Amino acid sequence: MRVARGETRRRREPEKWESATAGAIAGAVSRTVVNPLDVIKIRFQIQREATLASAAKAVGKYRSVGQALVCIVREEGVPGLWRGTVPGLLLTVPYCAVQFYALETFRSTFQAKRGGQKPEGERGLIDRERTLSFAGGAFAGVAATTASYPFDLLRTTMAAQGVPKQYPTMLHAARGVVAQRGLFRGLYAGLGATIVEIIPYSALQFGLYDIFCAAYDRGIKRSSPDSRGAGGGASLDWGYLASKPFLCGLASGFIAKFATHPLDVVKKRYQVAGLCRSASYGKGFGVQEVAVLGIFRLLGKIVREEGLQGIYKGVTPSLMKAAPSAAITFAVYSLALDYIAKDW
Repeated sequence: MRVARGETRRRREPEKWESATAGAIAGAVSRTVVNPLDVIKIRFQIQREATLASAAKAVGKYRSVGQALVCIVREEGVPGLWRGTVPGLLLTVPYCAVQFYALETFRSTFQAKRGGQKPEGERGLIDRERTLSFAGGAFAGVAATTASYPFDLLRTTMAAQGVPKQYPTMLHAARGVVAQRGLFRGLYAGLGATIVEIIPYSALQFGLYDIFCAAYDRGIKRSSPDSRGAGGGASLDWGYLASKPFLCGLASGFIAKFATHPLDVVKKRYQVAGLCRSASYGKGFGVQEVAVLGIFRLLGKIVREEGLQGIYKGVTPSLMKAAPSAAITFAVYSLALDYIAKDW
């Protein structure tokens, strides 16, 4: 897995702990910035109402991104847009740390077995070595998800409950979930659906990111033959470090999220099953109802009851969140890693 790295400051490969630290910083910044879009996305995804033309008499509480934004601010205040931020940070910081640590571990292990990586000039845009980024991304995603999943579930629960609140704090939410479902079944509810989602999502995000970065470098070299391919000089180095991963992350994040969004909807339904909310939010799924349904049976149930639109509920705020989140994460990661791992 390649990341945009400054050549004027660092001459060595980063240590794994440095990748983990840079990943944690990137995750914290990204989560804080995009949390409002995450709240809106979750509210749409768990909103259960008929969308088929034959049964579309009931209208959901949230109908558009703009209307949902106004509704949340009016009912819950501006802080409502940052509901679930603390569990979100507790999720994202270790998630990104483990993700980039696992990615570097995977990359270095396979490079060592293959005797190192070929110079970029000798590699194709899509070659055997570059496709390892897809496998590395999947591996990193599974490792990070498994390590941080309880915080993902609590973050979803806190963001989904609306008003009146069932759980005032994350600790109350944890106690309530465990009391209702049990320790493992409660805090790891929906893990199977999440793993099924995260494998293609992380594979696409990191694999496409690597390809887009290579294409970006080749475009820079064609447009400016005298440039070094890493910014063209010290004065452009930091701009290159930020712009390249931001743009490539934006594109890869958008494609990966759109392709896997239906699985994300299923995951959210598992996570909030049994959550008591006001009737104005619509009917939810009960714990027993989802317990007897597998991932794909639940997916089919959503399609039958709510139409194909049902599995793409919240896709607009989801893409609005996922694309910039990936862009910010990759950009901050590259800048942070360049600073942490440079030789002073």
